[in-house]
Amino acid sequence: MARITVERAHSLGKEEARAKADKLAQKLQAQYGLEPSWSGDTLNLKRSGVKGTVQVADDSLRIDVELGLLMSAMSGTIKSEIEKALDKALS
Repeated sequence: MARITVERAHSLGKEEARAKADKLAQKLQAQYGLEPSWSGDTLNLKRSGVKGTVQVADDSLRIDVELGLLMSAMSGTIKSEIEKALDKALS
């Protein structure tokens, strides 16, 4: 299994950051079949072989992803895509 962690600072405030995380989750659901669910300020995402969280704070977003055995081989590419999507979502 591979673990990926990406954290980005922001100056959006918690509510706007949460809205952007939710919008990103909808895209991930449509493109990759990840099922989103909120638990407080944490967005849980999962599908077969992948589970992760997006933790929304007042000044940062932290994404933690755990990849199953088959997806682990692509961890470098997946991390790069997460970083690009998060940077785009926060811009």
